[in-house]
Amino acid sequence: MTATPVDPPVTAAPVAPDAAVATSPSRARLVARRFARNRQALAGLVVIVVLFLLAYVGPLLTPWSYDELDYTAFLRPPSADHWFGTTQIGADVFAQTMRGLQKSLVIGLLVGVLSTSLAAVVGAAAGYFGGRVDRVLMWLVDLLIALPAFLILAIMSPSFRGDTWLVFVLLLAAFSWLLTARIVRGQTITLRDREFVQAARFMGVGPWRIIFRHILPNMSSLLIIDATITVGAAILAETGLSFFGFGIQAPDVSLGTLIGAGTDSALTFPWLFFFAAGLLVLAVLAVNLVGDGLRDALDSGSDRARKDRS
Repeated sequence: MTATPVDPPVTAAPVAPDAAVATSPSRARLVARRFARNRQALAGLVVIVVLFLLAYVGPLLTPWSYDELDYTAFLRPPSADHWFGTTQIGADVFAQTMRGLQKSLVIGLLVGVLSTSLAAVVGAAAGYFGGRVDRVLMWLVDLLIALPAFLILAIMSPSFRGDTWLVFVLLLAAFSWLLTARIVRGQTITLRDREFVQAARFMGVGPWRIIFRHILPNMSSLLIIDATITVGAAILAETGLSFFGFGIQAPDVSLGTLIGAGTDSALTFPWLFFFAAGLLVLAVLAVNLVGDGLRDALDSGSDRARKDRS
């Protein structure tokens, strides 16, 4: 009796990792594609880039500095020599507006990044560790919420002169993260018992690595939209405080100081007020549009994400 030959087992050909990745676009590419299809978000991003370029390149295109005076031109309307006109003392409004735009944009961006980062770390730590850590951190949050932020900023405003305007950024950020930290804490309490977090814990992954690698990425949509909202709110807060004399101090300028100085002349000498006010509105609107676009791109349950899958 002869044995029937047995065919060798069929093995699947190995698949290159690059080919597997190519079949499904990465999350970054998917988010970028969703964002690119949002025309309003793209318009907002273009406006922000143009404003930054204008703020930093614009002063190089004019012979006047923001603190330089033209004693031959007082309260002159926009002209070829002074593109945005001049003030009562002969200062070039274009140079001052560009300087103010620089300050407001940088302050808003720094406050947004610092505030959201602090809220993410404190809220996630309180929610993940619980117990005494949670009580201490939430007590600190409640204490800062109870403090009058405007009064503290007003008392410390003399320290904002010169290059110490960074102190102003730190104080604005210190009072901008509190409510977001509570939201992050609640989300972390929900996520810390999920299967992927439990699996990482059983594999011996450290708590902080779990927080940064598994918990916070699942809140990216929340953190992104909070950061963009905070940027716009910080620009408005800086403008309001500078308007009342508690923010950026002379001889430096910001959009708030320019709006405050030009308010009384808004109808008689409109170039003293409307250029700074218009750029303020444009910057805040553009930031909000970008925030909405990033939220829709990151949220897989949004209408734009469903259209992308269909």
